[in-house]
Amino acid sequence: MPVVPEESGRSVRSGLLNTQWPLAEADETDWLYDLAGDGVTGFMPPPMPDAAWVLNAMYEHEQGPGGISYDDHLRALVADGALEPDPVAGIDLNTLGTATGGGLGRAAHPGDGWRRLRWAELAERTGDPLVPEGHLPCLHCFPSAKKNGSWPLGICPPTEGSLDRETYDRLIEILIEQSPAGPDTSCLAYYTPLMLHCDFDNLHVRAGRLGDAKALYDNAEADFSPSNLWAADRSWVACTDYDLWGTKVAGPAPLIEALLDDSYIEAIRLPERG
Repeated sequence: MPVVPEESGRSVRSGLLNTQWPLAEADETDWLYDLAGDGVTGFMPPPMPDAAWVLNAMYEHEQGPGGISYDDHLRALVADGALEPDPVAGIDLNTLGTATGGGLGRAAHPGDGWRRLRWAELAERTGDPLVPEGHLPCLHCFPSAKKNGSWPLGICPPTEGSLDRETYDRLIEILIEQSPAGPDTSCLAYYTPLMLHCDFDNLHVRAGRLGDAKALYDNAEADFSPSNLWAADRSWVACTDYDLWGTKVAGPAPLIEALLDDSYIEAIRLPERG
């Protein structure tokens, strides 16, 4: 089988996305602004009438997390000369601040030797709550699992701003199951300008079928799942905030119960804030 160059593969995906999810008018987000306020990091909806948070996946190596943190590992590489300094104005960026181990954007199962680490399991192990009171799913979660803010090298923590591929795909499947029109449900998707070179003058909105929504994950213009995905009839809306480790889904109670009861997705209710 011939190897397709990365740039060619990206062009093929972009062409398919433009066919299935053509650009829509930016004013399609006006109702979200009225509902949720500013959408710079994503339009965060209130319950409609119910809501739940779908948590981004994390993974643990089969050998366990061990005692070495990502920051320890990075500094050891620098000290041993295995990692070249990255100086700016005489400061080595490799050792500036703390290497937390967290990432930003799309993610997927890291491969052989890794297993899914559910938030509930880590909470039971550490004694930390799933989400600290007064917070949303974010970098403030699981302080007891970290060393000076840095995760153990044996854990792949959740990434910010995007669902992981496996959770995203399962979310789309549940949305299809719970939508009366199934895969033919008309939907719209919005990507925050933070994902698109900070182009605040042109809000990036696409329109398509829910059955084709998995293609949105490979949008070559953004290394993220959509900031918002919603049914055109406004019966449900999902928000993946740029700064968070989870996606809020607001909609009818049967949809929310399906998320909470799913065996793969890890979803929780949180007290409404504000």
